[in-house]
Amino acid sequence: MAIPLSFFLLLFPLLAPTFVFSSPVQDPEQVVQQVNESIRNATMARRSLGFLSCGTGNPIDDCWRCDHHWEKNRQKLADCAIGFGKHAIGGRDGKIYVVTDPSDHDPVNPKPGTLRYAVIQDEPLWIIFARDMTIKLKEELLMNSFKTIDGRGVSVHISGGPCITVQYVTNIIIHGINIHDCKRGGNAYVRDSPTHYGWR
Repeated sequence: MAIPLSFFLLLFPLLAPTFVFSSPVQDPEQVVQQVNESIRNATMARRSLGFLSCGTGNPIDDCWRCDHHWEKNRQKLADCAIGFGKHAIGGRDGKIYVVTDPSDHDPVNPKPGTLRYAVIQDEPLWIIFARDMTIKLKEELLMNSFKTIDGRGVSVHISGGPCITVQYVTNIIIHGINIHDCKRGGNAYVRDSPTHYGWR
């Protein structure tokens, strides 16, 4: 049975808005312009303040860095975002979780105190680190929604193994950690929530 062309032409205008406006951002170019303007303004402000300024020229860092008590209000970082992640809250509304153990021995049953244990929890968490550490992940680190990984104040490296996967989740903030020298993982079971793990 052939569908008449006139039927398709009547149906197309009804479907067209779905195709045209399916992006969650109405005008991506405008977002890019806003980011560029924020960076330009922060850079100009830093130049005018001189050498002793706490400004960095990075609008996200400038948002929190000049507060001498930023460690007592870490969650303010969630209000500093620009660009496409501007509305991400990460773990702002949750508890602070302190990573004390850089190990990652069991991707299915991570032990408390590890980064993996923190990122798979169901509740919002603001994740910080007790000290400088290098974390070599055994398998990819699967994030759960509403998490912030905040490495400010310490030197944290995720390197030498698989790295972080942000997939099918929302409201993730990762700031102030170094991720480098990643290796391919896979062909293993990995937990992504307290109640689920799967083959990767």
